[in-house]
Amino acid sequence: MPYPLSAERQGGAARLAWVDQLRTLVIVLVVNMHACVTYSHVGRWYVKEGPDPPLHIKVAFVFWQGHLQSFFMGALFLVAGYFAHGSLERRGPASFVRERLVRLGLPTLLYMLAVGPLITFVINPGANGPGSHPGAYLGYLAHGRFLGKSGPMWFAAALLVFSVVLAGWRSARSAPVAGNTSTRPAPRPAAVLAWALVLAAATFLVRAVQPIGTSVLNMQLGFFPQYILAFGAGVASARGGWFQLLARSALARRAGWLGLILGPVALAAVLLAGGILRGKGLDEFAGGWHLAALGLAAWEQLAGVGLGLGALAFCSAELDKPTPLTRWLADRSFGVYLFHPVVLVLCTLALRRLPTDPFLMVSMLTAAGLAGSFILADLARRIPGLRAIL
Repeated sequence: MPYPLSAERQGGAARLAWVDQLRTLVIVLVVNMHACVTYSHVGRWYVKEGPDPPLHIKVAFVFWQGHLQSFFMGALFLVAGYFAHGSLERRGPASFVRERLVRLGLPTLLYMLAVGPLITFVINPGANGPGSHPGAYLGYLAHGRFLGKSGPMWFAAALLVFSVVLAGWRSARSAPVAGNTSTRPAPRPAAVLAWALVLAAATFLVRAVQPIGTSVLNMQLGFFPQYILAFGAGVASARGGWFQLLARSALARRAGWLGLILGPVALAAVLLAGGILRGKGLDEFAGGWHLAALGLAAWEQLAGVGLGLGALAFCSAELDKPTPLTRWLADRSFGVYLFHPVVLVLCTLALRRLPTDPFLMVSMLTAAGLAGSFILADLARRIPGLRAIL
């Protein structure tokens, strides 16, 4: 991915192989999430196949998609913040911002101006509004609609904003922080719990005005309290020297198991208490001044912190030995992230004549989408110019 997750060194430390594996794992889950949306109709995506599924099918998908959403993008922002600190210290604010503009801004523009329009105007024209005639694309550009069509690259756009803010804040500080190499202990359980409760409260308050499903320039602000605080925590962990201490701590392992075991039970309790069996839909859980929205926000952040810490613990303990295959996958994972919407939509259209069991179709679409996306990413890396930003 085009931020210093692995290619650069942090304070002289060697490349963290397990972070490469974490990044690859999360991007695989992103592809699976979008395959799920295709058939569950829970969330937003370019193509939604078949009729709107019945509530019990949607709830089954909510359990899986909800657990993914609770932690996977927050985990990426955490490690991005960790490596952003070191990159900023080495480069200085001006050079850091220039590098971020190239490595984050250019791929985002590529998606908004070419990859996304390829889906909307060529592969599946008319499904999301405009048709395929040349005037539709020219209007897309002339009226600035491309600014809100970043697709999954909203992540890179948000990370670019966070990076610019970090550089500006660092520039404004009167005392330099370079050379601060003191190591502090990793956060204790009480601090992690307090952090999760703050996340829950902030998420509920933001969703009172920006419920799940609404967005500003393709950014769902209802999820951003986690992303902002995770990025900030990553920066703090780099300054304090406790990122890997936390990943390899007993706290992270135990939190991960709690998220895995109690997360589904707690989500079931939230849905039942919110009236899911009394005929209430999912809208009240999405936001607004509803107890159901408060319950979902609290569950999401508590479960997400647990699962995120568990992912760090698992990858740092079990996936810290790189192989030629894992390196190959990691080197192409950002290309998969950038191009997988094209591959998923093409595969969805190709699979339309097959049986429509949603769980089977999601499995097939995920497998086909991943295979095609890694192949496309490999081919794109062979093109001069693209390799530099992939």
